[in-house]
Amino acid sequence: MGTFMLGGGRLGDLYGRHRLLRLGLAGFGLGSLLCALAPTLPLLVAARVLQGAGGSLIMPVGLALLTNIYPAPLRGGATGLALGLGGIAMACGPFLGGALTALVSWRAIFWINVPITVAAIWSMTATEESRDTSSPRVLDMLGLVLATVALACLAGYVDRAPGWGWASPGSLSLLLGVLAVGAAFLHHQRHAAAPLVNLTLFTNRPFVAVTASGAVANAATVVFLFVVPLSLQAPWGLAPVVAGVVFLVPSVLMAAAGPLAGRIRPKHAITAMAGALLVSAAALATAAHTGTLAVYVIAAGVCGAGLGLGNALTLTATRGMVEPARAGEAAGVTKTVITVAGGIGIVLVAPVADPHGPPPRSLRPC
Repeated sequence: MGTFMLGGGRLGDLYGRHRLLRLGLAGFGLGSLLCALAPTLPLLVAARVLQGAGGSLIMPVGLALLTNIYPAPLRGGATGLALGLGGIAMACGPFLGGALTALVSWRAIFWINVPITVAAIWSMTATEESRDTSSPRVLDMLGLVLATVALACLAGYVDRAPGWGWASPGSLSLLLGVLAVGAAFLHHQRHAAAPLVNLTLFTNRPFVAVTASGAVANAATVVFLFVVPLSLQAPWGLAPVVAGVVFLVPSVLMAAAGPLAGRIRPKHAITAMAGALLVSAAALATAAHTGTLAVYVIAAGVCGAGLGLGNALTLTATRGMVEPARAGEAAGVTKTVITVAGGIGIVLVAPVADPHGPPPRSLRPC
């Protein structure tokens, strides 16, 4: 998904955020339908790719659309509310998915997306179109291809290097691809008449600081969402169902941080982000050293609230640090950075998921 977000946000700016959001929803819904109907694993994987591509449009374009349809005083609150609803969905999703899989079929978790996407597309009929009218409607196709290839190589490196070996020929080839294609992308963006990403965006220090902090928050969130439920079952000995119910405490607090983030003005975002990360770190340290389940759950709840606030601030505050006309571009950059950071977080928790370690060297590609 991260490979398409960068281009997806700018496509919305150029060709209409309303149009691209509907396209993303349609792709996600069609991908879900094909997943539900898939008779074989390869077709299921292909349908998941389509679903992910649709989702990669929904996220940055949706945020950009919110930025442009609401006046400045209401913009942060609207984005925060949307992120809060997304957080609730994230908290409830695993339980609903597990229940549907156990009671109906794994296909039901895809079937349920179809009417939801249809309803979402229908609800957009009253929304006016918005786009960046200050730039020519010319898509930087070469920049889009270079960015996609570089990010795909990075995703492959992060995903495969732990199994292949970080210094194996296959891993180094992917890393070389990241560096070479990434350098070509930056060179092209400096000289393109209508670049995919205006590199002056990276001279905006508040934007860069909040985005970098958001990358840390998102990577920590991935680790948190994976490790805490497992620790409730293993060290604390809770049954899976009980552990799931207990984990609702940090999940709900994480979701509740979205609306709160929307109330924080962009000029205070860096201070609030630093405070949220420090509180989360202190709470994690407390959870790691406590011998009481109640203290562990409280600490996990505080950590969840802090990380939720940090993640939400990344998306609400950065919208106020750029011109609304280029909101899609900024959202694409931000979502790409934090998604890649989340992928790195997954790599960090992989040893927990696979205690037997990577496959034998004989099974790795050379």
